[in-house]
Amino acid sequence: MAPDILQFIVYAAVVTGLAWPLGLYLARVYEGGATFASPVLAPVERAIHALAGSRADHGQHWTRYSLCVLAFSLGSFGFLYATLRLQHLLPLNPQGFGPLAPDLAFNTAVSFVTNTNWQAYGGETTMSYFSQMAGLAVQNFVSAGVGMAVCAAIIRGFFAREQKAIGNFWVDLTRSILYVLLPLSILMTLFLVWQGVPQNFLASVTATTVEGAQQVIAQGPAASQIAIKQLGTNGGGFWNANSSVPYENPTPLSNFAEMVAILLIPAAFCSMFGRMVRDMRQGVAIFAAMGILFLGALALTYGSEVGGNPAFARLPVEQPAGNMEGKEVRFGVGNSALWAIATTAASNGSVNSMHDSFTPLGALAPMLLMQVGEVVFGGVGSGFYGMLSFVVLTVFLAGLMVGRTPEYLGKKIEAREVKLSVIAFLVMPVGVLGLGALAAVLPIALASVQDAGPHGLSEILYAYSSATGNNGSAFAGFGANVPYHNTMQGIAMLLGRFVYIVPMLAVAGSLAAKKSAPASSGTFPTHGPLFVTLLVAVILILGGLTFFPALALGPIAEHVSMLAGQTF
Repeated sequence: MAPDILQFIVYAAVVTGLAWPLGLYLARVYEGGATFASPVLAPVERAIHALAGSRADHGQHWTRYSLCVLAFSLGSFGFLYATLRLQHLLPLNPQGFGPLAPDLAFNTAVSFVTNTNWQAYGGETTMSYFSQMAGLAVQNFVSAGVGMAVCAAIIRGFFAREQKAIGNFWVDLTRSILYVLLPLSILMTLFLVWQGVPQNFLASVTATTVEGAQQVIAQGPAASQIAIKQLGTNGGGFWNANSSVPYENPTPLSNFAEMVAILLIPAAFCSMFGRMVRDMRQGVAIFAAMGILFLGALALTYGSEVGGNPAFARLPVEQPAGNMEGKEVRFGVGNSALWAIATTAASNGSVNSMHDSFTPLGALAPMLLMQVGEVVFGGVGSGFYGMLSFVVLTVFLAGLMVGRTPEYLGKKIEAREVKLSVIAFLVMPVGVLGLGALAAVLPIALASVQDAGPHGLSEILYAYSSATGNNGSAFAGFGANVPYHNTMQGIAMLLGRFVYIVPMLAVAGSLAAKKSAPASSGTFPTHGPLFVTLLVAVILILGGLTFFPALALGPIAEHVSMLAGQTF
């Protein structure tokens, strides 16, 4: 246990130490300032803007910005859907894979365009190299770039004064990819190749095992896709078993680096926010709230997994290493629990262990992190503007407590902002509880559930939490690749992405047009321990009130049954 705790401390220190200066760099990028990369990248950026006809000094109203986000995402969907349906006619297909079925192509295209990367297929047995690179890897960059661009625009709205424009989507998207995602991905790719991850165009090979059996080993341009899947909080693995595959995650060093990459950019948005609003205390407060929730979830999952399954205590079987079912021996409980929390906190979705095999409470924490909207660091950009929706609600409640009109960063938080934030919050209940309820009663949907009893309900809850939260991880026993779930989960992904983005851009547009008033003695401070505590409480209470009844019938009921020795 002591080595695991030490690794948790080192991990937190490394993420914080790297994310904070990266956030300052991000602020300069989105403010249009010069960076160390400008001499090389600025001419490239100018050439892109010249070809696209976009200009940084041509700001967009929030409605125009939203339309650009939707139009670009629709075009991306169309291109990726066509690529997947026609991959048998396209080059770089040495295995001769055929086209994806219409429902699977729809689900996959929506998944990658929304930065979900839910995979209802096995990558090494389904996707050509062309589909992996020109389709999936490209969307890993641009879908992450969209989230980062939207977050930059929303942050501008929070500190702008009496302005109609909140930035230019095309400029923000270009800068997100050119100055941030591409350089980091190149460095990460080189590191992964050094660690032993393949990066080639060779066909699969057949190997003979020690026992004499035949095993097909897939290769391909993996390192480059793995780099951006981690850094862009995409999560879609080159191989079906994701980062538990030795080719995708070969060493302890690659495992640690990939976990750091999951949280690196999402955590950096906290210091970026503090820099852009000219008050670093605001960024520190949000980072602290995220950190508290992250550590609480990690403690619950790790404590449950290291304790093992009490059912084994009644058998002549020991679990000295904790619950190792579904986990790589080379990673153990500590690395598996840390990755599970990081990937569900950050809307990443990659896995190095099978969450379906976690203990009930060990799986509850990842599930709840997704259900509250993955605002604990969250996806690149999307997690931070999701947290800002909770900040608006918290400030509103705090204003009621002190008997004043609530204010944040000198802006009055009024009915319009609160209503829009509530709309964003309601996306998760509609997707998880609404669509999940249909999946729990329709025979065509129930056929995909592997296990009986409360664990079967947990499979449904996890699947629709993952889809609506744009996460992409899954309980391994859930048979998702059927027309019903491919379609309904695709709808859930669209809800979780765009019905969240548009209201938050509207909040930013509303705040940008307002005057800024100086703080007074009656203003509730939003940078101290009291605000951090209140923000954490609002997230937990809203999440608890919304999802506790469903969780009580799923993982909590399974935990109680496990303690009682009942199996299903």
